[in-house]
Amino acid sequence: MSAEPLSLALLALLLGAIALDLLIGDPRWLPHPVVAMGRLIEALERRWNRGSPRARRLKGFLLTGCVVGLTYALAWSVLTLLAGLHPWLGLIGELLLLASALAIKGLRDAAFAVAGPLARGDFDAARRAVAMIVGRDTEALDEAEITRATVETVAENTVDGITAPLFWALLGGAPLALAYKAVNTLDSMVGHRSERYADFGYASAKLDDLANWVPARLTALSMWLAALALPGARRQGALAGTWRDAPGHPSPNAGWPEAMMAYLLGVQLGGTNTYGGRVSERVRLGEPREPLRVVHIQRAVTHMHGAWVVFFLLMAGVAGTWSAWA
Repeated sequence: MSAEPLSLALLALLLGAIALDLLIGDPRWLPHPVVAMGRLIEALERRWNRGSPRARRLKGFLLTGCVVGLTYALAWSVLTLLAGLHPWLGLIGELLLLASALAIKGLRDAAFAVAGPLARGDFDAARRAVAMIVGRDTEALDEAEITRATVETVAENTVDGITAPLFWALLGGAPLALAYKAVNTLDSMVGHRSERYADFGYASAKLDDLANWVPARLTALSMWLAALALPGARRQGALAGTWRDAPGHPSPNAGWPEAMMAYLLGVQLGGTNTYGGRVSERVRLGEPREPLRVVHIQRAVTHMHGAWVVFFLLMAGVAGTWSAWA
């Protein structure tokens, strides 16, 4: 059964899950819960995303409840069954599920898959690599725009792929961490403001906003605190600048880690993106003290690591205080 929320035992499990993710990431040969979530969402979307706008919205609420609830129930049931067979089986199962909810190695590898060819001047390969992690058009991007897209992805996914799963895991173990991943997967698949998903994905998008609200802001703070130990980070004015710029982002949450990353790197993120030939103007985040270059991808990954380390330490402090008072 899942470890007690905010317990020292759960912290130890999470530390093991982090180590496991850093070591092996998400091997393609290993079945991943998110893949199963995606297939379920696809199947239900094909059957339910039809009818009037009101009907689509109602069925979108049903989709969200079914996928998130089923994910939590299955994770809890599997862990309860394993723990009933033997306590060690329950712990191993929890460890594996927690590791599957994290994407530290995957995010780092995706960023370096862009940075490598970009550093060699192979822009075609860099564009192909960045197209794997962003939704914007990438065919004509130069070094600065490839770098911007990658840095923005690293900043935003520090929350989606690392700190938010850690946050919800600390509150409810692996079942709640996987329920969060279900919310995040729903948002990525149907939470778009397109004609097809505007109504059907409404509930998924709103729940994702709620699930990331606290983790996004704590991640920005953790990124700033970690920068105290990182040489070259431009900390001065970063907190005030992030507070000022982040609310202008289309997402209520993504702007916080992106703005903080921009200020710490001394670059400007946001600007003009193109999606299927359609131009979208995004709010500018940060100040352009340096031109965007490939080296900023490497620095962004360093800030990403610093953010999750400090975030984990902050949560460990909360858990320790909780245990002392319990």
